[in-house]
Amino acid sequence: MAIVDLVMPKLGESIVEATILKWLKQPGDTVQQDETVLEIATDKVDSEVPSTVQGVLEEVLYKVNDIVPVGAVIAKLRTEAEEPAVTEKPADIPFVHKTVTPVREMADIPATVSNGHTTTNNGSRFYSPLVLTIAGNEGVSMSELEKMPGTGIEGRVTKKDILQYINDRKSGRQFHTAGTPAEHSPASVSASNGMQTVAAGSSGNVEIIEMDRMRKLIAEHMVRSKHTSPHVTSFTEADVTNLVQWRDKIKQSFEKREGTKITFTPLFIEAVVRCIKKYPLINSSLEGDKIILKKDINIGMATAMPTGNLIVPVIRNADNLNLVGLAKQVNALADNARNNKLKPEDIQGGSFTLTNVGTFGSLMGTPIINQPQVAILAVGAIKKRPVVIETAQGDTIGIRHMMYLSMSYDHRIIDGALGATFLSAVAAELQNFNPDRDF
Repeated sequence: MAIVDLVMPKLGESIVEATILKWLKQPGDTVQQDETVLEIATDKVDSEVPSTVQGVLEEVLYKVNDIVPVGAVIAKLRTEAEEPAVTEKPADIPFVHKTVTPVREMADIPATVSNGHTTTNNGSRFYSPLVLTIAGNEGVSMSELEKMPGTGIEGRVTKKDILQYINDRKSGRQFHTAGTPAEHSPASVSASNGMQTVAAGSSGNVEIIEMDRMRKLIAEHMVRSKHTSPHVTSFTEADVTNLVQWRDKIKQSFEKREGTKITFTPLFIEAVVRCIKKYPLINSSLEGDKIILKKDINIGMATAMPTGNLIVPVIRNADNLNLVGLAKQVNALADNARNNKLKPEDIQGGSFTLTNVGTFGSLMGTPIINQPQVAILAVGAIKKRPVVIETAQGDTIGIRHMMYLSMSYDHRIIDGALGATFLSAVAAELQNFNPDRDF
């Protein structure tokens, strides 16, 4: 008989921890190999953790809602093997490493956090790379981290802890630090029970709705993006009459031949990809003072879920797909998003994002950059309008299908000239759409 460890798997290149949502098996239950044992959630997607062996669930080491680092042992399974099994971590499950500087070398190191890396004092507290990155971006010093109460294992500071601390500090609230009693106020958060009292001014005929987990994560992501990137938004419009008429003409034959529908989204992505090839700086990210130019064009498409929340699945290597391939990818990812069937890898590695604010009738929008990308394009509703048409015989007025486009970009590395030029290029691609093309 042997005991085998079940570890928290790696769920993406930037994910260092996950929250336990539900245990599907309890101690004493028989578990088959590859059978789901628990459901977990990250700041990107929900997932399931299967058993690596056949046996009996001996012990669970974490409770529901606990935040667990990647690579940690979350449960123990008893198998019928005669000899103790040596459990090796799979290749895609990294250990959570802690870089320890010898004490004799730490005396002259300042207690600060910069660019996501830590220079520490003589304390032995562990901080995940995600926590250190947030601290560096938000100017949280190491001394503040050392005093910050943690709700993670062994009192570690989690992503939730540091974001709550930053939010309290920016809103002017009294925030908790280790060894410092918190002053109670109507808007204070109780550290003992995690309950937040209703802020002053919320009395009367109101309904208090608790944010669901995904909405909280989206809110954190959006606030962090606005604090990270100086946003600039440019606007333009495009006459997409040729594109609309072409789609109306071929959509039935397209679905019959290819077995999938042709929406406007793959046509927009096709135009974006062509323009990224002309202006590759749009397809980049920023790390400190270094610009990371992405050679792969991975297009994220913001997708609304039935709950009203938003998720951004990614079409990888979109430049290698033709229109049929893009249409199939768009439809498959959108269906999986709506049915909560996306895999962690489906939302990783995006280099540019497209959001269709026109889906719900909006003419235009000012989208927020999906970090760590540097630009996001929003397309509005397509509306018929009377416009001036320039011809060789003179100007005339006609009814055309018009659409506004807006792009928000990170002004640290994309100036207005490049941002506006790229946006105009996308509009030109759509406006000059060939109505006689095949699919």
